[in-house]
Amino acid sequence: METAEYTFGEVYSVEMVMVPVAVRGERAGERLPRDRFRLRVDGKPVKIESFENDSGAPLSLVFMQDLSGSMAEPGKMASSREAFDCFLDTARDGDEIALATFASGQTEIDVPLSRDATPLREAMALWDPYGTTGLYDAVAMLPEISMDGAGAKRAAVLVTDGADNASAIAPEAAQKLVQAADLPVFVLALPGRDEETPEPTYRYGDLLRQLAEATGGRYYELGDTAEARRTCAAILGELRHQYVLGFTVSGTGAAKYHPIRVELTKGKKRVSVIHRRGYRGTAPSSEPS
Repeated sequence: METAEYTFGEVYSVEMVMVPVAVRGERAGERLPRDRFRLRVDGKPVKIESFENDSGAPLSLVFMQDLSGSMAEPGKMASSREAFDCFLDTARDGDEIALATFASGQTEIDVPLSRDATPLREAMALWDPYGTTGLYDAVAMLPEISMDGAGAKRAAVLVTDGADNASAIAPEAAQKLVQAADLPVFVLALPGRDEETPEPTYRYGDLLRQLAEATGGRYYELGDTAEARRTCAAILGELRHQYVLGFTVSGTGAAKYHPIRVELTKGKKRVSVIHRRGYRGTAPSSEPS
């Protein structure tokens, strides 16, 4: 199969860019100080103007569930419920969770961001698969749903089983909206039809993986309920231990895509650093530290 390079054309302007950073390979309980991080935008050093390193900081999480007809296939709803149950079971004081569902071209906010698990569990009990899959229309709503989040750390979890067949918005437009909102998206992909898009050709699984990686999230494939709970634990572990770096942009001049790179200094231990790949807007306003 031939693939084309996936590019994004539209631009957005933001005042403060937040960069969630996961550092894998740290010793348990170790928290790195601000001076261990270096931030580069367009290959040039940029001053880190805000720094969040509290592993106990509350989360604002949007859980978005696919309810299209194919989700009625054996095991899919059980895995979805197990994953959502895990997030509810392990929520801490101060965490807030929203639940949204999508099917047949409609996206519903079943429960806005809430610290009360009761309405979330009641809404989950009503899940009933039907209709077509408006996947990217739903993705485009994630920033709006998360907008009022009070948590220092924000993220979205998207659970779906396959191809989009009902969206009015293109996948690249949905991804740009999420990138502009500084919202990492963790994709939980259930077994489904890994169909191809029209020209230019991409597999839907590749698009979802790209969405996750470009926003600083991760892509997971789920096979059963046990794997769903393990994946939930992995996502929460990463979110709890994230660092959040921030810098301002000028708000003037050309708005475009700016690549981001985060590096660690002074450390001898081998670690990997995971973060969003870039942002859309004007150039950074800060001088190098």
